[in-house]
Amino acid sequence: MSSVPASDLDPAVAARLKRDPAGLVAAVVQQHDTGEVLMVGWMDDQALHRTLSTGRATYWSRSRQEYWVKGATSGHAQYVKSVALDCDGDALLVKVDQVGAACHTGDRTCFDAGVLSPVVGSAAGIAR
Repeated sequence: MSSVPASDLDPAVAARLKRDPAGLVAAVVQQHDTGEVLMVGWMDDQALHRTLSTGRATYWSRSRQEYWVKGATSGHAQYVKSVALDCDGDALLVKVDQVGAACHTGDRTCFDAGVLSPVVGSAAGIAR
């Protein structure tokens, strides 16, 4: 018997997902027209089904243990343009039209809180 709770997600899509022990898949959220990475959320089968069937990004809150539709209380909605599953089935790329801030801090993106300083690599001189 599967440990994944029943949902309305298409069984063919559900079969492709590789979930973490909590039944979740990471969802990387990107602004559809600029490519800006906005946030990372978590989806289970039902959240993915709701996202695909409503056109509004729906996530599973690990802290509150409940579903949430982005923008339902803040007004900072995400209107879904496309959803893609990665080659391993363990992550989703959700392209959206973001209205307002994507981050719970009120920032446009969750990825502007502090840039780390890596050694910058280069592909110069590598035969392609």
